Amino acid sequence: MIIIDNILLSDEIIEAEFVCNLSKCKGGCCEDGDAGAPLSDKELDEVKASYEIVKPRMTNDGIKEVEQNGLYRYDREFGWVTPTVDDKICAYGYRDKKGIIKCVFEEAYNDGEIKWKKPISCHLYPIKASKSKYAKGTVMLNYDPREDMCSPACSLGKELKVPVYRFLKEPLIREYGQDFYEALDQLSKSKASKENKIKKNK
Repeated sequence: MIIIDNILLSDEIIEAEFVCNLSKCKGGCCEDGDAGAPLSDKELDEVKASYEIVKPRMTNDGIKEVEQNGLYRYDREFGWVTPTVDDKICAYGYRDKKGIIKCVFEEAYNDGEIKWKKPISCHLYPIKASKSKYAKGTVMLNYDPREDMCSPACSLGKELKVPVYRFLKEPLIREYGQDFYEALDQLSKSKASKENKIKKNK
């Protein structure tokens, strides 16, 4: 377990390796799950502000779902989440010509149309964040890839030797700040250095 301020991280975040391989998984995490993408309270306003801008990029089914049932919905287990079409693909997702699911918020962000990239829960995946039930204000970050769907990403990460936290540098800084990321990076380097010394001494 790694502790930085009020954030607890599983060791796998610096030990495991991961690089999304969209050509293999096709963005399956956008349609596989028990609910839509979790949204923080502040992100509800981002969805509201962005909807009319991203609407032209959405599928007809996505628009229908949103306009019949709302921009987001409340799930008893996950809290506020994005709506889904037939309990599968996120209403804000669409498949490109290669069959890869793309996020309309991210596409609009990349084109400079909005300033919010996408839900942080999506941006951080395969890290999942949760609040501690026992320590108020404490956040827990766990590495939780899907076993089958994410196996190509795990293989690519090992091939490229990219730790999970480095692959997710942008969303980690976005959510927790530059100082947090630098502290995590330093801890990872220190651990690697100690392990190398042990190997040399054997």
